Amino acid sequence: MASKALIPFLVGMMLLTGVCNTLFTKYQDNQCVRNCDDPDPKNREEFRQPVLQTAQMFVGEVGCWLVVGIMAVYEKYAHRKTNGYEALDTTDADEAAADEQPLVAPKPSKKKKRYTGPDGLLKGFGIILLALPAICDILGTTLVNAGLYMVAASIYQMTRGALVLFVGLFSVVFLHRKLHLFQWVSLIGVVVGVALVGLAGVISPDAKAEVTDALRQAAEDAATAEALRAALGVILIAGAQIFTATQFVLEEFLLERSSIEAIEVVGWEGLFGLAVTLIGMLVLHLVIGRTDAGRYGMFDAVEGFRQMTEYRAIWVSSILTMISIGGFNFFGLSVTRSVSATARSTIDSCRTLFIWIVSLGLGWETFKWLQVVGFVLLVYFTFLFNGVVQPPIKALRPREEVDELLPEEPIEHN
Repeated sequence: MASKALIPFLVGMMLLTGVCNTLFTKYQDNQCVRNCDDPDPKNREEFRQPVLQTAQMFVGEVGCWLVVGIMAVYEKYAHRKTNGYEALDTTDADEAAADEQPLVAPKPSKKKKRYTGPDGLLKGFGIILLALPAICDILGTTLVNAGLYMVAASIYQMTRGALVLFVGLFSVVFLHRKLHLFQWVSLIGVVVGVALVGLAGVISPDAKAEVTDALRQAAEDAATAEALRAALGVILIAGAQIFTATQFVLEEFLLERSSIEAIEVVGWEGLFGLAVTLIGMLVLHLVIGRTDAGRYGMFDAVEGFRQMTEYRAIWVSSILTMISIGGFNFFGLSVTRSVSATARSTIDSCRTLFIWIVSLGLGWETFKWLQVVGFVLLVYFTFLFNGVVQPPIKALRPREEVDELLPEEPIEHN
């Protein structure tokens, strides 16, 4: 548990690393990797490797083992130091420990119970169960990376707000949680907000400047293509939240039945996810990537690694993305332990606003009023769902205590 003075630092670093995750990935998507000197911008090709970007995310998650190792060394050192002091005068230490015993038993926590015994599902070969949420993470992350290439960074981040809808529904169906009336209303509001954000991206797609400066007919055709691409991107990102919500529910189910630390879960999922992703990349390359139709495409692993290693902007942003993903998980878990899971989800909503501001400042997208309306609805109903704000209508307010749908230590990877 961090001290109160450290909490603002943890929140700030969580926001910073979370914003960097999205911006670094979008920066990669904007890099030209083929035919960059062609005078016709339509012949230029940008970096399109969503599977490779998924692999770099898992490398960042594997880096969480460094944090686990550092914590283990620190605890071992602190334990030795404590034992050394106790050896000097064990009698005084025993008396001091007895004096510090509370006279009244502490009040039991109302939070959801977690398994604290020596055994559990995630023990021995049972750790392989973490491959299930890792596979869901692969599918969800690859789809959102593909969608991010097609839409603006802020629209991508806002569309990911559909996760609340699927998590709520899956929690009711599979975890047997109870949703109050105001939470059902919130889910409907989230759907409306995401729909408006997606509609803003389709109506006013952020086409490339070189295309809009071409002939009028060519510009109109390009605008239509951009609108269709933006619509496909929103569908991919929203659909990916089904896999992310499945991952979320699986992780909560496993964490509640095991004493393993959440940061170790991230590390194990990183190992399983990286292994499955690399195997999948090899199979897709052999089946699709090396064919005439698939050459230079997103399943051409050789071309993907060539692009990542030859272009400085791409490999530098890849390293920074790996670092930011590991940092985001560490600081996010620290915020959860120090404050609450609901506070973490609330802070994460602020991440969208910063991504939006930075994207506008860099000229990656244009301002859209419809997107503003969608964002406001999305944030408000997300806050309402998580209990951050009270329902405006008294009839919607629950008469009994509302259980948190979020686990005590939610795991987010991007």
